[in-house]
Amino acid sequence: MAVSVCRWYGPARPSPAMHSLDFQAALLNVLLLWILTAPHEFAHAWVATRLGDDTPRLEGRVTLNPLAHVDWMGTAILPFATSLLGAGFLGWGRPVRTNPAKLRGGLNGLAVVSLAGPFSNVIMAVILALVTVATLSASPTLAQFLARGVELSLYLAIINMLPVPPLDGSKLLLAARLPTVVYMELGRFGFMLLIVLVAVTRLGLLMNQWSYLGTRAIFSLLHLGIR
Repeated sequence: MAVSVCRWYGPARPSPAMHSLDFQAALLNVLLLWILTAPHEFAHAWVATRLGDDTPRLEGRVTLNPLAHVDWMGTAILPFATSLLGAGFLGWGRPVRTNPAKLRGGLNGLAVVSLAGPFSNVIMAVILALVTVATLSASPTLAQFLARGVELSLYLAIINMLPVPPLDGSKLLLAARLPTVVYMELGRFGFMLLIVLVAVTRLGLLMNQWSYLGTRAIFSLLHLGIR
C-alpha cells in the first residue's frame, strides 16, 4: 500500500496573496502521487501473482493504469486539500489485496510482496532522474517537476518501510511471526501513530533529509555516468 504522509520543512507558509500558487502546487502534488502510486501498487500485484496468488489479477490490479489503483479520498481529495494548506500532503493508494494462503512461502511470501512496493519506488526514482537529465535543456520546468518526483518517490519508499500498519513494512512483523492478534491491535491505531510520528517527532524531518540525500546521490551517480 502506497502511503505518503509528508510534512515539508522548507519555507514558511505562503501568504493569502500567493494562494493561486498553492492551488497549482496542490495539483502537481496530486499528479505526482498518481504517477508514483500506480507502479507501487502494480509491483505488489505483479509479485503476488508470480508467487501464485491470483487475487490481484481477478481484481484487475496487475496493471499500470492509475485508475485501477486510485482511492479517490486518499489519492485525490485529501492530498489536494492538505497540499493546499501549504504543509506537505497526506495521501495513499488503494491497497492490493492478497491471500497469504495462496502465496508460495505464506507469510514469507507476503513479506516479499510488501517489499516490492518500496523497491518499485526506488526504481521509479532512478527512471525519473534519467528523464530529468534528458529533459533539462529542452524543458527546465518539466525537469524541475520530475526532480521533485525523484525525491517524493524515495520518500514513499522510506516511509512505507516503517513497521507500522497499514504500511508495507508492517508485513515484516507478520513474517517475523508477530501474533496476528497483536498485529490487528496495532493496526487499530497505526495510522494515527504514523501521523503523530511524522508531525510531532523528528522522524518526519529525518525521512525528508534521507529522501533529499538519496536524490542528490542518484543525480551525482548519473552525472558521473554521463561524463
